[in-house]
This record gives sequence, structure tokens and C-alpha cells, in this order.
Amino acid sequence: MFVDEVKVFARAGHGGRGCVAFQRDPSKPKGGPSGGNGGRGGNVVLEADRDINNLVAQFYQPNLIAEKGEHGQGKGMDGRAGRDLIVKVPCGTLVWRLPSQQPPTTTARSGRSAPRAPAHEPLAYDPVKGELLADLTEHGQRFVLCRGGRGGLGNRNFATPWRQAPRFAQPGEPGEEGEFLLELRLMADVGLVGYPNAGKSTLLSAISKARPKIAPYPFTTLHPQIGIVEYPDYTRLTVCDVPGLIAGAHRNVGLGHAFLRHVQRCKLLVLLLDMAGMDGRQPWDDYAQLLNELQLYDPALLQRPRLVVANKMDEPAAAPNLRKFKRRVPHTPVLPISAALGEGIERFKVALRRAVDASSSKVG
Repeated sequence: MFVDEVKVFARAGHGGRGCVAFQRDPSKPKGGPSGGNGGRGGNVVLEADRDINNLVAQFYQPNLIAEKGEHGQGKGMDGRAGRDLIVKVPCGTLVWRLPSQQPPTTTARSGRSAPRAPAHEPLAYDPVKGELLADLTEHGQRFVLCRGGRGGLGNRNFATPWRQAPRFAQPGEPGEEGEFLLELRLMADVGLVGYPNAGKSTLLSAISKARPKIAPYPFTTLHPQIGIVEYPDYTRLTVCDVPGLIAGAHRNVGLGHAFLRHVQRCKLLVLLLDMAGMDGRQPWDDYAQLLNELQLYDPALLQRPRLVVANKMDEPAAAPNLRKFKRRVPHTPVLPISAALGEGIERFKVALRRAVDASSSKVG
């Protein structure tokens, strides 16, 4: 099961209350106040982990609740702080605070603040997803999603020369809480983009050890697949096979947004075309439509380096279509391959590495 978006409820631990106590030793029958402080509540912390590739754990456990702090005790003993809840998420996870958050209120009876919404500085805002709080891209990177409440002070902290026996203590503060959206955008060097049944899964299996499901019908791939391309000098490239796009993907037709977001982090886009036109479409029309969908979803995607690959060149109609494609789309280099037969795969791998290295040097 692959999960790349999940809503969670997070609540940090409440702080323990301070204690009202007095020292009662045989030598000091009327000792002073000795109430200990309450412990701090635990934080809810997200940690990026490169060994995780989706959010399935949060799908089955959407309530992230940290431990409460212990209450203070007599004889000056402070309560133990609550343990932090460390939640492992895959690298490439975006954290959104959903827009339904209400501002903190104050209860009329106790005068204590209700659980506070985390006061993070938003990085961006989306009318549907809310405020972007964090983008966890590096292994080991941490983000405190909700902070635990402070523990209350015991009565020993309120003793003064004119008030030597205070009979009150502070309650613990509530921990922060809120509803969040965790969104995964896969981090890969190369993104394979194309229409359904263009041969993306076949190509991924030909260049890596990934074994996605392959069948002669559209939408065989229902979620992104990651493959590792290895070279003789031990260089490795990660390639993401994005499920097939259709017209209107930028409007989320056919779950277009769920697929397109995974190519936003790729250094290189590979536009894979069915040059044989086996589904009744013309490859030059597919190429124009793919560029249009990418531009409408995110214009910055057209600024990424891209490699146009003509697949299924073993079919009889592929060679004439390739000549027509070069006439209709001039000044666009096309690399012909046959992923099913393994023809042109080594040339493709070399071109892939050159394009990724060139894009990395430009970024650097």
C-alpha cells in the first residue's frame, strides 16, 4: 500500500501540575512549603528518514499524541518530563497546517488557556491545504510539530517573608495541538512522464532492478515507483515512474495532482512517447499535450531540463512516425529506444547521466 498524503491530529503532552506540600520531619514539625514542580509535556517531533518511502504508518495511526508530564510531589520532588514522540516520515514530506484551526481561547472557569495552535511561521499558504510549515528533505532533519506544555510550579516557589505557607500551586500548561496534512513529494533525480501505456514501467524495469507491474492496458501503474540506475563507476541515479497522465491532469482529472506533485523535485524530466501510436493517438499530439499539462500545473516545470524519448521503435509504424515527429517538432532531439526489447537502453542511460550531471552543475 502506497500512501503519499494523510491527515493527522497531533497533540503534545500537557505539563504536570505543581504540588502543594509542606515539610513534616520530626525535627521540623512546622517545616516550610516543599511542593515540587510539574514536568514538561513531551513534544511531537517529525524526523525525515531516507529508509521510509511513504506515509502508510501515519495512515494507520493518524493520532500523534505525546506523553504528559508527571505532577510534582512532596519533599521538593519535581515531576518527570514527558517523553517526546518521534514520528519518522520519508524525506520529501511537506507539513501543512489545515485552515480549520481556531485561535486559542481562554476558559472562563479556570482562566487557563485552551490548547494552543502551534505558532509556526508559515512558509507558504494554499487555500485548500492551509499553511506550509516545513519541508523535510534531508535525512535526520527534525521539525517540532507541537510543543509540550510547561509544568506548573509547586508551592515552594511562592514562599515569601510575608507569605511563608502558600497553599496554592500552578497547574500545568496544555500542550499544543492541531490538525495537519502530511504530503509526500518523492525526491528523485529523474521523473518519467508520459501517457498511459507509453512503456514507462517497462523502461524502469529495463534500466533498474525495480519490478513494477507491467500489462498491455492503461493505468497499470497506480502509484509512483522508484528505481535505482547503477553505473560501472558506482554512480547511482534515482528514477521515479509517475503514473500515466491524461488530458486535464492539471485540473486533477485522473488524480493528476497526486501524480504531478512527484515530479516537482526531479532534476530531469523524461518525456516518454509511444512513437508507434498504438492507442490511436499521434506522438506529436501527446508531446504537445504533456508540455501543456506540465505548464498549467506548474510553469516552472518547463524550465527543467528534459529528455524526449521515443519508445516502441520495434513496431512498424514507429519509424515513419518518428520522421513526422521531427518535421512537426523541429529543434527537439529525440532518443529512439525499444524498452521491451532492450534496444537503445545503454544509450539512454548514458544520455540520462549526462543530462542529470549538466542540470546539477547549473544548480551548483
